[in-house]
Order: sequence, then structure tokens, then C-alpha cells
Amino acid sequence: MQCFRRQPKRSVSQENILREQSRRVAALNGIRLGLKDDKDLKFLLKGSQLLKVKSGSWRKERFYKLQEDCKTIWQESKKVLRSPESQIFSIEDIRDVRSGHKTEGMEKYAKDVPEYRCFSIIFKDQRKNLDLIASSEDDANHWISGLGKIIAHSNSMNQKQKLQHWIHTCLRKADKNKDNKMSLKELKNFLKEVNIEVDDYHAKKIFQHCDKSKTEALEDDEIEEFYKILTERKEIDKIFQKYSDAEGFMSCQNLVRFLYETQQEEDAVVAAPALIQRYEPNERAKRGNAMTKDGFLMYLLSDDGNIFNSSHRKVYQDMTQPLSHYLVSSSHNTYLMEDQLTGPSSTEAYIRALTKGCRCVELDCWDGPNSEPIIYHGYTLTSKILFSDVIKAIKNYAFKTSPYPVIISLENHCSVDQQKVMAQHMTTILQDMLLVAPVDGNKSQFPSPEQLKGKILVKGKKLSRREDPTGTNGNNNLEAEDVSDEDEAAEIEDESVKTEIQQKGKSDTLKLAKELSDTVVYCKSVHFNGFEDPSHPRAFYEMSSFTESKALKLAQESGTSFIHHNIRHLSRIYPAGWRTDSSNYNPIDLWNVGCQIVALNFQTAGTEMDVYQGRFQDNGFSGYVLKPEFLRDEQTKFNPKSITEGTWGTKKKLLLKIISGQQLPKVNKSKNSIVDPKVTVEIHGVQQDNNKKQTKVIENNGFNPKWDEEFTFDIEIPALALVRFVVEDFDMSTKNDFIGQYTLPFTSLKQGYRHIHLLTKNGDPYSSSTLFVYVNIQDCD
Repeated sequence: MQCFRRQPKRSVSQENILREQSRRVAALNGIRLGLKDDKDLKFLLKGSQLLKVKSGSWRKERFYKLQEDCKTIWQESKKVLRSPESQIFSIEDIRDVRSGHKTEGMEKYAKDVPEYRCFSIIFKDQRKNLDLIASSEDDANHWISGLGKIIAHSNSMNQKQKLQHWIHTCLRKADKNKDNKMSLKELKNFLKEVNIEVDDYHAKKIFQHCDKSKTEALEDDEIEEFYKILTERKEIDKIFQKYSDAEGFMSCQNLVRFLYETQQEEDAVVAAPALIQRYEPNERAKRGNAMTKDGFLMYLLSDDGNIFNSSHRKVYQDMTQPLSHYLVSSSHNTYLMEDQLTGPSSTEAYIRALTKGCRCVELDCWDGPNSEPIIYHGYTLTSKILFSDVIKAIKNYAFKTSPYPVIISLENHCSVDQQKVMAQHMTTILQDMLLVAPVDGNKSQFPSPEQLKGKILVKGKKLSRREDPTGTNGNNNLEAEDVSDEDEAAEIEDESVKTEIQQKGKSDTLKLAKELSDTVVYCKSVHFNGFEDPSHPRAFYEMSSFTESKALKLAQESGTSFIHHNIRHLSRIYPAGWRTDSSNYNPIDLWNVGCQIVALNFQTAGTEMDVYQGRFQDNGFSGYVLKPEFLRDEQTKFNPKSITEGTWGTKKKLLLKIISGQQLPKVNKSKNSIVDPKVTVEIHGVQQDNNKKQTKVIENNGFNPKWDEEFTFDIEIPALALVRFVVEDFDMSTKNDFIGQYTLPFTSLKQGYRHIHLLTKNGDPYSSSTLFVYVNIQDCD
């Protein structure tokens, strides 16, 4: 039996004082967010009753309220013994707020309610969507608009503002008796809250230093003094002092010197005055065209001080080359939310993949009831979704993240009649988005991503044609014919799947409807019969799919031939059949031979997906990255498995100094659990470049650990290398716990003193968790 300690009852006057304090704190946090006196914010702080929708039979009223920190939402729960933490979710965890019936749940279970009263909260991780119904249109609008404003304003806060907001929230949390003072015990609890363990002697020393009034409690200016001690960055003070004068100002001239000498910024003369205007909070310094220590810190924490080259956040590569010259962000079995055998299928999985920059999605199509094709992983127990719903989701989200083309990779197992329905759905739903004819009559090579902007291409089987290589004019009388059935689902290494296939009596051929065939223009699926004979070249639009093991074997044994093949043809790679848990393979070796559509399970976090997202954050997160020249040159002799002298770029020596970390998140939410962080730096590229080095472990400090350790790496082929920084919580007896990571192409590294903004396991940014590093790149002799 669980016992509860009864809290002492407060008097009416105490309750009123606490209520007023809470109102003031909320108002202050609203001002920090730039939402002073905002009507929507006030409504959310007051809270309201909403109907929570889970199924056709589960629709219950619950109270929802924005907390005074303006960062978390409290939700009422009727569950017995539910922990207080489980009733709260952070606004930082919200990916999107959708009005109306824009989720599968709303579409299925709330059609009887007007759209203007409905909205859904979509979370960043694998958490289920929260589908809600407000009592009125006004209430729904307050929630949709209010949450949207908080998310937008939170995202636009600089790192210093985020840190200040977070620390004041933790201070408020540590103030157990809500007297706006901090006792020594509360100070120690606060330090644990922010992920740092300090022994009693040091805690007392800090406390006594700040307690100027000698009242055994910190308040007002004393708390601010404590805040300054806590957030002091001595490693940055040291750099600043080198370039500043006796009065604590860094002149524009000295800033130019720092940018040029240390940060290796070529446009330092132009950049320096702009940085002062952008980041300097002190008006006097700004007028004098100088920078204070605070402005310098804000610059280093900003996008301009990021390790990732900010000019690579927009499309900067040549987008006018043939489609086969680009790596394409691609998803395998996109419809799956979890594993390959029993997990749910969902249109939400397509939305998530497209939002993450994916440009090639997969649809496994089977005959469904009522003459409506369905999508699921054939022969398995994964749930089923309508083909038409997936096409609608693709239409709505295809170009929200990137304007460049989306490829629908069809694995078709449908009857001729349902294939005609598939073609009809694509034609009527996608309309002008669907590419149905060659671009500008181009029939000799692929058009470019630029020419295909806003277009959706279909990859699939095609009827044989005699006249026109792209198959838009010839043999129009052919209604249907047998084509080979490339059934990837049949490759799953699972006994129940093999039994199912045997019982159904799988055929090697499939009758293909002309209507579906006509939707395929540039991506005709064909079986791979070896690299082409120059005297009998294959049509450029014919492409093959390879299982990871087959592709890796080709890369190992015939690397240069594979590269030549991939200059003119598209290649799609997919995970091996034994990966029933939706694990991923390493995409690097396949990119290194120019394979474009290297499809991974986007729903599965891990090193492979980190590397994948690291590669595709380049070139404006457009989903298309131009291959290096030596993977596009028809005369190339490059082979990643046997590097010889050639025009592969200058070899580099990378020097990295891991200096410090800031506000690393807790792995274990227990108050007394403090992380012991260590950093591993990994190089992913050609075999000679693959390497990893790690720092020492810093015990009991996730708030501001200091390493000051240097590593050097030799990089043979810089154009193919990626650098991954991983932070883990060291554990002597079990596997280390993941804290955060960041991966980027070597060619996107900025030099000098830089912050690395860490990402969660699912690839979302932490609000204020960073590493501070020094980067130097030299040409090898």
C-alpha cells in the first residue's frame, strides 16, 4: 500500500499570495516570450475543458492548462496513482498543431464534430497524437493560435534568453515553500535539478558568497548573483580578454582580427560590424561599434557561431544537373511506425518522413475491400491504411520542407482493376503535381531537380514499348501484360511470413494495367542483370533496386563499375529481409559508390539515421545533395575500396579540441541522478578515414563539464567524410546512455571556436544543450 504525506493546509491569505505570485511569474515569462498581455496566452494560462479523443467509443472531458513557466501543459488525468510528471508535457516536444480533421484519429472518430472545434497536437517523438475537441470555435482558436505563438516565440529566443528562462524555471521549481527565497537546502536541490552534483562544502561556499544579507536565505539580487556565478563561462572570458581593452570592450578592428585569424572567416571586414549590430545588447557599445563580453557570448551561441556552415542552410549547390547526379533522401516502407511484422501503418509516418526532408517514399500496395487498394507490409500482421489517404498526405506535405521532386516508389501487388483505381487516385488527387510526360520533351537523360520542382514522380513497372523510350506514345493499344513481380516483402526472414507465402502460392509475374504503367515516366523498375555492355546501353530511365547485401557486394567487388552505372542510372537500396525490427544499415559505403536512393527506416533512431540526417542537412535540407565531381565524371577511376592518386580533393588534417559542455539533459529523470558525460568524435567516410576518439569522463556534472582535450584526424577524401559528435552518460556496469549527438559533412565544418547544438535521439534539437569546441583544418603535405 502506497502512503501519501498530507501537505499542511494553507490559509486563504497564503493561497491568495501564492496565486498572485504565480500570476506575476506567468506574466514575466510571457514578457520573456515577447507575448505581453496576449489574449491567447492569458486564455491558455487560465485553462479550459477539452474533449480528448482516443477511439470511436473513447471521448472524455479533461482539463488542460498552460503552466506559469509558459513551457509546459498540465493535463487532467483520472488514472489512479498517476505520477505528477506524467500529467505534464513540454511545448518543446510539440512538432505541430493542426486544426480540423488533419490526423487519422480525427478523420476516423470526430467526423460528427465541426472542423472548427477540432485540433490535434503532434509530438516530435514516437508519442501518439493528442486529438482534442474544444467546446467552441473561439476556444479552439485560442489553443491553436496560443500554442503556435509560444512555439514560434520560443524558437526565436536566443540561447542566452533560453538559458535564463530555463534557470529561472528551475529556481522556481526548487523553491518548495514558494517564498521567493532560496535556502541552502533548496540551492542544493536546484543544482541537482540542473544536472550538477556539488559537495556540501562547495555548495555552502557559493551560498555564503551570495548571502550578503546574512539571512540564511538568498533573495532578489543575491539570487541574481548566484545566477551569474552559475552561468559564468571562463573559457569564453579567456578568449574575449585576448582581443578586448581594459574597459571590457572588443573594438570592431579587434573583432575583425579574431574573425580572420581564429575563425577563418574570409569576409571578416564586412561581417564584424554586422555581428555587433546583430548580437550586442549594450547600446553604448553598439554605438561605439564595439562588442562586450555578453555580445561576444551571444555571437558564439548563435547560428553565426555554429559549427555548421550557415551558408549551407540554404540551397547552394548546382541543381541543374541530371537527377542521377544527386544523393536523394529516401525512406524504406515509409508507412510503418515501428517494426516490419506487427507494428502499425499510418499516414502520419509519411508526414513525418516528408517533414524530415525525405524525397522518396515507398508504398506497398495490395487489393483492399470495396475496390479500394490498401497499403501494408504484405504477408505480415502490420495494420492497413488506404492508398488514397496516403496519396492525400503526400499531396499535402510533399513540398512543405523542400520544393524539389518527390518520388513515389510503388511496390504493386494489386489486381488490374485495383491498379486502375490507384492510377485514378494519383491522377485526381495529385493533379498537376503528378509528372505524366517528359519534361521539355527530354528523352535522352534525366531532367534536373530544378526542372522537376513541385513535381511528383512514380517509380514502378512499365509495359513494354516499341517506339518511345519514355513510353508516352508507343503501343497505346496494349491494355495489360505480365511483368516480373519484384516482391520485397517476400524476402523477410520470418517463419510466419514464409508460411503465408507458401499458402498463397506466390507468382513470379504480375499483370500490369496500362493506366498505372502510364504514370511511370522516368523511373521504370527493371531487374538488375549486371553492369551494361557499352555496345548495348540500357535506357537511362531504367532503374534497379538492390538489397543492402547485394549492393555492398557490388560496391566491394566492382566499385568503379558501380560508380559509372550510377552516373547515368538511378539505384535504390533497401534493408535486408532479416531486419524485421526495422534496424538500419550504414548508408556510407553505398553513397561512396554514387548510389542515390539509399532507403532507411526513418522511424528507427540510431547512428545510421544520425549520419543520414547529417548528410542531408546540407544544401538547405532540400533532400538532394550533389555528388562530388569524381562520382559524376564518366572518365572517373575512383574506387573507395582502393584509393589511388587522383583528383579526389586535397587530403586534410582535422584538429578538434573538445573544450566544454553546457546544460546537458538528464538521462534518468530521478532528482538525484546526475550524468557523467564523455564525448566521442567519429569520422564516417571511406574505409581509411573511419575513426573514433573519446574524451575522459567528467563525473557528476551535466551542467557545465570541462574536458579541454585535443584530437587530430587525417582525412583522405574530405568530400565523402562526415563528423559525428556523441555525448554519453558513462556507466561502469552497463551500456552507456545516449545524451545527445550532432553529425555534419566535413565540408560544412566551420573553423575556430564554435558551439555544437546537440540533437535528441530522434534528431530534434535540444533547447540549450551544447558543446563548445575549437576546429582547425590544414592541408596535408
